[in-house]
Amino acid sequence: MSTNTAQRSKLDSFFHITERGSTIGREVRGGFVTFFAMAYILVLNPIILSSAFPEDGSLTIPTIAAATALVAGVMTILMGLVANYPMALAAGMGLNAMVAFTLVLGSGLTFQEAMGLIVWEGILITILVLTGFREAVFNAVPNQLKVAISVGIGLFIAFVGLINAGIIRPGGTPVQLGIDGSLAGWPALVFVVGLMLTIVLYVREVRGAILIGIISSTVLAVIIQAIASIGPKTEDNPTGWGVTVPELSGSPVSLPDFSSLGAFDLFGAFGKLGPLAVVLLIFSLMLADFFDTMGTMVAIGAEGDLLDENGTPPRSRQILVIDSLAAIAGGLAGTSSNTSYVESSAGVGEGARTGLASVVTGILFLLSIFLAPVVELVPTEAASTALVFVGFLMMTQVLDIEWKKPEIAIPAFLTIAFMPFAYSISVGIGTGFITYVVAAVAVGKAKEVKPLMWIVSILFAIYFVLGPIQAVLGA
Repeated sequence: MSTNTAQRSKLDSFFHITERGSTIGREVRGGFVTFFAMAYILVLNPIILSSAFPEDGSLTIPTIAAATALVAGVMTILMGLVANYPMALAAGMGLNAMVAFTLVLGSGLTFQEAMGLIVWEGILITILVLTGFREAVFNAVPNQLKVAISVGIGLFIAFVGLINAGIIRPGGTPVQLGIDGSLAGWPALVFVVGLMLTIVLYVREVRGAILIGIISSTVLAVIIQAIASIGPKTEDNPTGWGVTVPELSGSPVSLPDFSSLGAFDLFGAFGKLGPLAVVLLIFSLMLADFFDTMGTMVAIGAEGDLLDENGTPPRSRQILVIDSLAAIAGGLAGTSSNTSYVESSAGVGEGARTGLASVVTGILFLLSIFLAPVVELVPTEAASTALVFVGFLMMTQVLDIEWKKPEIAIPAFLTIAFMPFAYSISVGIGTGFITYVVAAVAVGKAKEVKPLMWIVSILFAIYFVLGPIQAVLGA
């Protein structure tokens, strides 16, 4: 037996490739497809988190890009080796927005304190998995509210994208289209072209539509900047570029800067906000993270015909443990909670059935670490096209809500509405929970509300009036 044949046999045996009806070639191809389907996170995660960067300049977009690729690479390889499942992980969309806009800008935490809460969230989920309690928490929240949370995060992300791109701005009304009700400037054109291209590619079922849209609009932005020298957006230059100006200084390849690793503070938030507020914020993070993973792993298993007669994926405990550890790793590295990506289904659609595909995807993430300077080239207007489009993808789940049952529909609607309108994911979750309990009592279904829902709803009610309570106690 030749060396190559022996190596192939070992790979086949370790990953059960033939047993699952696949080939090494399909697994490698599937790994590549998954990487390109979710590589947009290398651009979006640092841009979203940049809103929460410390003022001392200790963190930059390339820094977070490198750490994002590192954690995604390591945890995706572990998913392949330990769980043997064709599912990749990276910084979670929605979770990164919650860090930037709810924890830092909304609650006044520092970047490091916010990442400390991510670590606590990951530790909590890991404990819940190891004790088997995760399923109990999962079952306590009605399916309709789980769907509403996902849809609400989608709307929130889309709203953030439109704001960041300058398509929606403050004006005579709370928000308005562009400048005085009109789109103006080359950056706005870059966004529109990128979004339209993404839509065209998606409806024509082109794989990697989101990534192609980002790259194409970035190329257009670089050309425009080179010709017109637009510069950054300021009061005197309202049609300038947003967070980043699309021009490259120096080499596109460099040694990575991992200074974000260790940028976390485990206890600062407790002293600043108080234990109750911190517990509820951690719980909100857990909800936003926790349900998507269980749905994602089942959806991927169904597409790859990997589920058993009970609808459970193989090695489900290992899958959940790796996913939970990824949340901790994201907080420790300053990249936000890492979670399983439904884009992995693109690789499964290409034929991936085992963890070898995840190993391939993880290796590609690790190689991309050295391209972090390229990420800084991408303007907000180009990256925001993906935010808006991901919002659409998450919105499609709204069909799973029973809109003809008001006791379900009203809490779901308020969950969805309060996230973008209050500019807070946790406020949306809390509003939905409280309304659900009230509606259930009103229709005589109080006994159907799980004890955990009662407890959390009461805690959220206290959280919403924490300011007046503290004022009274202080007086």
